Amino acid sequence: MTLTLQIIQFVVIISILVILHEFGHFLPARWFKTKVEKFYLFFDWKFSLFKKKIGETEYGIGWLPLGGYVKIAGMIDESMDTEQMQQEPQPWEFRSKPAWQRLIIMLGGVTVNFFLAWIIYSMLLFSNGDTYIPADSLKYGILVDSVGEQLGLRTGDKILAVDGKETKKFNDAVLQIILGDEVTVERDGQQLTVPLSDEGKATVFQQQGRNFLSYRSKPIIEVVADSSVAKDAGILPGDEITMVGNQKIEYWDQFREIIGTSKGEDINIKVLRDGRTENLSLRVPDEGMIGVQLDFKDLRVTDDYDFLASIPAGFNRTIKVLTDQVRQFKVIFNSKTGAYKQVKGPIGIVEMMSPTWDWDFFWNFLAMFSVWLAFVNLLPIPALDGGHVMFLLYEIVSGRPPSQKVLETGQIIGFVIIMGLMAVIFGNDIWNIVKRFIE
Repeated sequence: MTLTLQIIQFVVIISILVILHEFGHFLPARWFKTKVEKFYLFFDWKFSLFKKKIGETEYGIGWLPLGGYVKIAGMIDESMDTEQMQQEPQPWEFRSKPAWQRLIIMLGGVTVNFFLAWIIYSMLLFSNGDTYIPADSLKYGILVDSVGEQLGLRTGDKILAVDGKETKKFNDAVLQIILGDEVTVERDGQQLTVPLSDEGKATVFQQQGRNFLSYRSKPIIEVVADSSVAKDAGILPGDEITMVGNQKIEYWDQFREIIGTSKGEDINIKVLRDGRTENLSLRVPDEGMIGVQLDFKDLRVTDDYDFLASIPAGFNRTIKVLTDQVRQFKVIFNSKTGAYKQVKGPIGIVEMMSPTWDWDFFWNFLAMFSVWLAFVNLLPIPALDGGHVMFLLYEIVSGRPPSQKVLETGQIIGFVIIMGLMAVIFGNDIWNIVKRFIE
């Protein structure tokens, strides 16, 4: 059921993004009186699941869920309809329109993607505010595992800046550390600048970024699961664990470490409850989980936005997401980090979906993916929107369009590049699944 829900979320998100992206091409094309022959969600190679002609446009759903397209008359695109291009240009065709109109048509898709993300982020900030854990004011510093230590970080450090820039939010700081070159921390009362090694980042990507960097917290219980060891032992929400045996407990990671090394053993713990100390005992199960969740309320802050303030804040968040995605390419193309091995395709993205239907996750992921789609489509690769934009800019600057042969050759080269990348990404998804079974 979980996998089915994840697939449904992914398909719905992709469908929304593809339809709106292609509508971004469709609308200016019709505005400039350019004939649109097809408008398809997914690709209809050989056959389609559904199609209906309305006016001069055929609308349909293809069977191959790798995107979608609009087929604009008189344009060299993925359909490679060279027969049409050999006939005399007609006034309703793409090639007959001024270069500036064609440029607007080609930029329409990414423009819609950008504005969609901006609107979603603005509405989320207006309705929910922005709740986060500040990076520069963590009460108890950060918590790192052996991978984080390999990067040069230490438990208890306080993050001050990454690459010389202050980071407001802890989650942003984690991403900036992965993408950055150095991090400035406060350690034992001193300010230090720690270089971030490619080797350390490679280990982070091998572990897929799991738990290498978190934040220290007090061992205060917020939730106790039913039918759990903690429930049977008498632990209650609000309890603060102060001792295990004769060892004083100040932070949750200290308690978790003891639990991890005491599987199958009985331990005595002391908790602070309503100002009184209670003595409890429990047997640590073999899986090392006692069934509690922590209270992080003392670490979180919320910035609220009214409607007018949410608009520029949503724009800034969209720009930041776009900037981070551009910076990720620096890491991906650095062979020392091995980040290219963790690039996810459709299979990997499905696994990233929430196991339950979570509207906050849905809208945030939709906005993030919309920005990603805009960025990727603007890459100057023939067969992508950015490739068409590149040829159009050449025409505007030089005053003459590339020949039809150049456009056709570019389209073929771009198609081969994209198919090659997709094959690698799909292969990477499958290999990651195989590795999990092997391990």
